[in-house]
Amino acid sequence: MSASPALPSVSSVAPPTQADLLDFVRRTAADSELIDSLPLDPEGRTWVRLEGPGGSEAWLIGWPPGTGTGWHDHAESVGAFTIAAGELKEHSLAARLPADGWKTLELSEDVDRERRLPAGKGRSFGQHHVHEVLNESTEVHAISVHAYYPPLPQIRRYSRTGQILRLEHVERPADWQ
Repeated sequence: MSASPALPSVSSVAPPTQADLLDFVRRTAADSELIDSLPLDPEGRTWVRLEGPGGSEAWLIGWPPGTGTGWHDHAESVGAFTIAAGELKEHSLAARLPADGWKTLELSEDVDRERRLPAGKGRSFGQHHVHEVLNESTEVHAISVHAYYPPLPQIRRYSRTGQILRLEHVERPADWQ
């Protein structure tokens, strides 16, 4: 009896999950040498691109007092972030927005969520997560680590007045690299 020929081994690496990204940002935020190396600007956010796990996109971000992102999403990417120093506040929407084909939406009254994230805390999120992140301190810089998979294809920026959310513009990778 002859043995069957061995099939070639195929190495396939699964893309990073939200849990993988959260683990990465937590470990990276604990690297005090890296965190201390980030140049901090007293007026504007600073950032350094990092190599994330499994081809993900990662960033180390410095937040001067009183700065924030404004409302935005990360399109089809999942992500995670952890605070390495200071504290950030996240406002988010507990609602899935249509992916395309709209400019203005009226949000229901019960979609708002708020979370304070001190140093050492973080979170992960799924696709189409709409949020804004703020450093509300008047004196202390915050530093955070973020990771996204797949690498960000775009960021959609929104304005918000009461329960009205408006798509203002779409950024592509060339706009922030």
